[in-house]
Amino acid sequence: MERVIRKARVLVVVKAYPNPSKGYQETVCTAGLLNGEQWIRIYPVPYRFLKDEEQYPKYGWIELDLERRSDKDFRPESYHLLRGEQEPITLIDRISTTKSGWETRRHLILRKVYYSMADLITDAYGPPCVSIAVLKPQEIIDVVWTLNDDEAEVEPKTLEQSLFEEDGQKPITIPVRKLPVRFYYVFRTTDGKDRQLMIEDWEIGALYWNIIDKSGDQTEAIEKVIAKCKYLANKTDLYLILGTVFRNHAVKSNNPFVIIGLFYPPRALQFPLFLDQDNFI
Repeated sequence: MERVIRKARVLVVVKAYPNPSKGYQETVCTAGLLNGEQWIRIYPVPYRFLKDEEQYPKYGWIELDLERRSDKDFRPESYHLLRGEQEPITLIDRISTTKSGWETRRHLILRKVYYSMADLITDAYGPPCVSIAVLKPQEIIDVVWTLNDDEAEVEPKTLEQSLFEEDGQKPITIPVRKLPVRFYYVFRTTDGKDRQLMIEDWEIGALYWNIIDKSGDQTEAIEKVIAKCKYLANKTDLYLILGTVFRNHAVKSNNPFVIIGLFYPPRALQFPLFLDQDNFI
């Protein structure tokens, strides 16, 4: 792909859970399909600090200028905002959740699907250098969780909305809430090996905090997130959207991928599928 892409038209498929960052305030990794065809990673995006009209939804078509991150990131899908945090992002359309909308999503997202995790890892370290891909598990074995014991914290001042001040107003400080729990799918693909990958999908984090805000009960929040993940595995045609962790990809770890998004179209003959629209879209 070109080093600079002007007026790039991207279908947003993935928004990973936001992470605090000392260099970029609070950042979100967005992945989507450039012109509906090629996977592209846009990072970093200070999503919660964007203007309301620029806060794009999943399955929204956005238009923006992008630049290749070749100086810092060897992965071919990786781009960043050409003008940084001042890059205007225009939402131009959105694919609906109607039957025809799901069929359109399927057509675009499932152009290339891996059924073997081993094959995907081979392509990650081979000439294709694949760092974003769709994987269809042969079987979801379990959903498990662990405590997130990362000690890295970010000072509140790094989250100030400094680049969007207007009329001399004081910047707003909005602390990001780091997820205290990590969730994982345990699954098997056609290579016959059981694997456990962390789920970084935004919706999983949002569901956890929605329950915490309502009940304050962490046990309930964990149970409901696990129940939702199992529901998607058992009741929808679930695909995992995987992305590599840069440092793991660079050192060629055994498996550089995490689950950055979930694609869960209804199974055939199950239209419409009634999901909790407050938590999943």
